[in-house]
Amino acid sequence: MNDVASDVPVLQVNGLVKHFGVTRGLIRNQVIGLVRAVEDVSFEIARGETLALVGESGCGKSTTGRLILRLMDPTSGSVRFKGKEIADLDKNALRRMRRHMQIIFQDPYASLNPRMTVGEILAEPLRVHEIGDDASREARGRELLEIVGLLPEHARRYPHQFSGGQRQRIGIARALAANPELIVCDEPVSALDVSIQAQIVNLLQNLQQRFGLSYLFIAHDLAVVKHISDRVAVMYLGKLVEIADKKSLYDRPLHPYTQALLAAIPKPDPALRTKRLMLQGDVPSPFRPPTGCRFHTRCPHAQARCSAEEPILREAAPGHRVACHFFETLPAPTILARAGLAKGKFAERLAAFEAAKTARMPG
Repeated sequence: MNDVASDVPVLQVNGLVKHFGVTRGLIRNQVIGLVRAVEDVSFEIARGETLALVGESGCGKSTTGRLILRLMDPTSGSVRFKGKEIADLDKNALRRMRRHMQIIFQDPYASLNPRMTVGEILAEPLRVHEIGDDASREARGRELLEIVGLLPEHARRYPHQFSGGQRQRIGIARALAANPELIVCDEPVSALDVSIQAQIVNLLQNLQQRFGLSYLFIAHDLAVVKHISDRVAVMYLGKLVEIADKKSLYDRPLHPYTQALLAAIPKPDPALRTKRLMLQGDVPSPFRPPTGCRFHTRCPHAQARCSAEEPILREAAPGHRVACHFFETLPAPTILARAGLAKGKFAERLAAFEAAKTARMPG
């Protein structure tokens, strides 16, 4: 692709919507309702930036990532890659575009073809995009293995001969094969041990600095998110409820849902026990989401307006937007004051990440 001005975001998402029809009947041709998986999601990712998308399971994070790559078509909305609308592309143009937009999958076991050698797995994206010949693809595969901390001779092995961390390194190498500019990281460390998570996270950071990559980092582990992200977007039941740079969000979360997520971080030291924001009930069904604010059925601060009027994502401070009617008057969250995210298990995780920066052994 031709270069564009550096101030143009690599990715622009505006009003993204995805509904899935619910059918019934013998031949399942009667649509009886819609699952509103993603509703009016908008954000940008700058060149070389990491935006973390966080939330509970089922909130629409992974669906958003797949919509961005057009692995599924949106119901409505716009996705622009370097200023170009993806929805308007035909099959051939979309294939050319996908060379610059790749994905790292969550499961390092299911995402690799067990019948292919590692060398064949790494050569496949090059063959699909008609890059080089067989010899150059093989050489590129060996180079990629070294870049992610594996050995060139591993190209002759099959996925079952590797550990989970090594398999995820192979998945990262495959995503890098065609020199992309944007990578969607769909919970890439959630299936790995903590020590291996640290190595993979630091590998991703090193690759970002080396190749100028932009990441959409989908996760539910806020310790990992704080370590790797530049900005954080919080998602609940298909909608964004807060988006800010990571320092603002961790120091002063404004939405009650964000506060609850941060309060859920384990603090094993009894001296750090504070009053926690406890959410009541279960996540509502996206088939019948609540009226007004989708979070009002679980929010301890909900008022009559919350069930009647849907809040818009509005600016609370420069670069910090929140979808809450009453965020100005909510009590300051005690979960962060003095009890601290700088202590307990959270800090131990971050310390493990820092210690692993110098680790050179593959996972």
